[in-house]
Amino acid sequence: MKLSRRSFALAAPATLLTVPLFTPWIARAADSITVYNAQHASLTKAWAAGFTKQTGVEVTLRDGSDTAMGNQIVQEGKASPADLFLTENSPAMVLVDNAGLFAKLSQKVVDEVPAQFRAPNGNWIGIAARSTVFAYDTRKLSQAQLPASLLDLAKPEWKGRWAASPSGADFQAIVSALLQLKGPEATEAWLKGMKANVVPYRGNSTAMKAVNAGEVDGALIYHYYWFRDQAKTGENSRHVALHYFRHQDPGAFVSISGGGVLASSRQQAAAEAFVGWIAGKGGQAVLRTGDSFEYAVGVGAASNPKLVPLAELQAPPVNPATLNSGAVTALMLKAGLL
Repeated sequence: MKLSRRSFALAAPATLLTVPLFTPWIARAADSITVYNAQHASLTKAWAAGFTKQTGVEVTLRDGSDTAMGNQIVQEGKASPADLFLTENSPAMVLVDNAGLFAKLSQKVVDEVPAQFRAPNGNWIGIAARSTVFAYDTRKLSQAQLPASLLDLAKPEWKGRWAASPSGADFQAIVSALLQLKGPEATEAWLKGMKANVVPYRGNSTAMKAVNAGEVDGALIYHYYWFRDQAKTGENSRHVALHYFRHQDPGAFVSISGGGVLASSRQQAAAEAFVGWIAGKGGQAVLRTGDSFEYAVGVGAASNPKLVPLAELQAPPVNPATLNSGAVTALMLKAGLL
């Protein structure tokens, strides 16, 4: 996969290259860091600009997908030019962590987020979150006709009526949560039913557009695609509403975006400072006031007020550090979905 490279730097005197006291987890940072970025480019660009403004440290972003960039880091190993890895979903973080390529973060950085939003070993932390939802056509479905559970979508009555993007890391993270919650036998059975029922599209936005156009009754996506479209023209979500499964159903899964510093980095202090800044007040404020519509996960951080509060989602308890992308890929290949 071809990666794009962009650099964000704000003019700053040399004295700003010493990180100020408001970044307590390091005493000094380097001139620049390189980030392998699998988060949405616009969100990470805003984070990079804010961090550079406060510290004078230049942030170079190399953008790609969760899977592609995670695999690239593993292939590069200790020779990777990356200082830091940011993802949309946690399975790619687990891939790199299992390869032993992350440095342990300081406790001050780890403590920026609650325990459920970070790896227990302290090698990476959550930086944002997104909720699984069923986006449905309000012209076709009433509240009483909505699926009560994610598992219902594998039933015969949903054949040809719902969409998803099975090749994407977003959807595979949802399946990974299902695997952790229900086990391989139930997950394999659900994927078999999905294969018979689903109308595949490439990308969550495309799947939502298909719902809006009346091509399918609903789509399994992440929440923010609807909110972003509504914040613009709403033309791709005019006839769409969101159904939250709640009740700790697998369909209420909340996926964690992660950030971790590579052990091979020569700029570990600066890279850790960036992770800490994102998870701290500065980066979480970008989530609250910006147009990403992803959830803030920092301790005491508030999300965009337009979102359903995290506490009301009734998400199932999922350990983000044990989501298994390899097992999911194997199961989805077996089901003929990849």
